[in-house]
Amino acid sequence: MPKAMLVDITECVGCGVCSEACKKEQKLPGPVGKKRDWENYTVLREEGDEVYVRELCMHCTDPSCASACPVSALHKTPEGPVVYDFDLCIGCRYCMIACPYNVPKYEWQKPIPRIRKCIMCYDTRVHKGLPTACSQTCQEDGGGATYFGDRDKLLAEAHRRIKENPDTYAPHVYGEHEVGGTNVMFLAPKDRPFESLHFDTKLGVQALPELTWQVLNKIPMIVPVWATFLTGMWWLNNRKEEVDENEGSKKIREEREKGKEGEND
Repeated sequence: MPKAMLVDITECVGCGVCSEACKKEQKLPGPVGKKRDWENYTVLREEGDEVYVRELCMHCTDPSCASACPVSALHKTPEGPVVYDFDLCIGCRYCMIACPYNVPKYEWQKPIPRIRKCIMCYDTRVHKGLPTACSQTCQEDGGGATYFGDRDKLLAEAHRRIKENPDTYAPHVYGEHEVGGTNVMFLAPKDRPFESLHFDTKLGVQALPELTWQVLNKIPMIVPVWATFLTGMWWLNNRKEEVDENEGSKKIREEREKGKEGEND
């Protein structure tokens, strides 16, 4: 069963232990930053009135970054995380363009750059049956806002909280359906719905690779029609040239005949 994380924004106290744990687990250089980049896989964004929002890879159920990668350097694991293989990467950066959440970052300043993003502690923890470093630290040393577990169970817990506390929560689980669903989900305060917290609420519910496939799937139909059209235009153009050539030859023959008749006279 796919694993996931649920972040309850109403419980986040802005302590930042999630970011610190991430940097330590992933051996990322430098101090904890305020902006998500190649040195910071997850950061806290303050939205005023002591409301804090985590930013990290959403780990889409059907990731567009993996779909756009021509060499499968990014791929979805059975456990849920979307991971990256530097040895396969060719540096095309299509993943950066494809991601609806603007997550993958590039090491522009390095001679041999890599794509960097949260991999949900797949290699060191999740693959071994352990929770992510950020979620464990949040529960043990922070406000307890980040939960880790089976996606279905976390989703059920999120809906339970909304149902039992309608005055506390906005009536939506962000990530349940967005772009086909994600493995990182959020609960928001009722008085601060997701659009006010700068979540993109206009992404739709269809997985982006499905939209791409709908276009690609039409190519076998488009190509023969376009080829037929071009062939027809080629034939008409050549037919016109052939007619013009025949008309020209006919005119030349007529002029020659007239010339011969004039000589005989």
